[in-house]
Amino acid sequence: MLIAVEHRETFTLHSRVYQLPKQPTVVVWVDGFDPEYLQSGLDSDLLPTFASFLKNGFHATGKSCMPLFTNPNNVSIITGAPPSIHGIAGNFFLDRSTGKETMICDDSLLRGSTLLEQMSQHGVRVAAITAKDKLRKILAHGLKGDAVCFSAEEASECTLAENGIADVEQCLGRPALSQYSADLSLYVLDAGIKLLQEDKSDFLYLMLSDYVQHKHGPGSPEADEFMKAIDDRLTKLAVMAIVGVTGGHGMSRKSNDAGEPDVLFLEDVLNAKIGENAARVICLITGPFVRHHGALGSFARVYLRDQSLLESVLAFCQALPETEVALSGEDAARKYDMPLDREGDIVVISTSSTVIRSCESEHDLSTVKDFPLRSHGGLSKQAVPVIMSRAVKDVQIASLRAWKNYKCL
Repeated sequence: MLIAVEHRETFTLHSRVYQLPKQPTVVVWVDGFDPEYLQSGLDSDLLPTFASFLKNGFHATGKSCMPLFTNPNNVSIITGAPPSIHGIAGNFFLDRSTGKETMICDDSLLRGSTLLEQMSQHGVRVAAITAKDKLRKILAHGLKGDAVCFSAEEASECTLAENGIADVEQCLGRPALSQYSADLSLYVLDAGIKLLQEDKSDFLYLMLSDYVQHKHGPGSPEADEFMKAIDDRLTKLAVMAIVGVTGGHGMSRKSNDAGEPDVLFLEDVLNAKIGENAARVICLITGPFVRHHGALGSFARVYLRDQSLLESVLAFCQALPETEVALSGEDAARKYDMPLDREGDIVVISTSSTVIRSCESEHDLSTVKDFPLRSHGGLSKQAVPVIMSRAVKDVQIASLRAWKNYKCL
């Protein structure tokens, strides 16, 4: 999402012309930004700044890209393109050439440039700050030496050479707290406010964590408190810059009536049906930062040892009660704008109330039993707010209905 303001230059990326901002601009990426969180806070009069943006600026409900995970949507927003173009189609993937399961934590699989890189190359002072360090190296792709790029998770480790900034904790007057806290996201916003106050950045991309949304539903005291804290910080940002806010995916409850995670152990089910080690299931939400969701999401890729079984296994997956959609990898890539060469043989998307894991023996569910599980990945939670602090003057743009979170305002 890139905000249309007064311009001084243009550049082209992925066959689209972008205009460089002439005044300070901030994009806030609220991970897990389901519209229900926004509406709950508005209904309770907790979010005066968001309310002002909606009244005096721009607001639409857009769709995030598939699959509904952090990496694909983050990269789509900073490239203005779907995963089929930029190549990042999950948080975790299977490298077919090596057979290794690998977490995506750098820009080695990224195809092409990013909006941040292009602005940096054109003289815009860019700052990209993320809650989780696993995304920092993707955000830093191609940034010039004067750019700032760091994570709240590793704020104490920042150096001028690596991050374009040092002594972050001293600058903000407090250390970054636990990965598993709302404060990690608020730290990102506080750092952005500080950079603007000290006139050290022209364009800020601030990426938050979805820890709170994984634990607490819309209208809960914890969620309302978190949204209010974001709103308070948006007030400060809006005084100094044009502000845009969007998200990467929604969030829904994935527990049964007893409060237990409702899990389809897909690899176990497939191997029982077609033979031991006949199928390999890769769950894209897997990563190092999973205590809040237990690596349980609603989108999985299936890899078969015997390709002649594709049609029968696909039909079996489609018939499972936990399945909302099951497609061949080729059909899924085409339908959801994902890179075919990084797709599985079969894609399985679970229903809105269930999640997918590979094998029950390899998974400890105890870490997600303190609260009823909430997660994402499937089709039911594609809707995210697309908000700007200023009104859109272009009537044609403002009237668009098919919004994506990475489409330009």
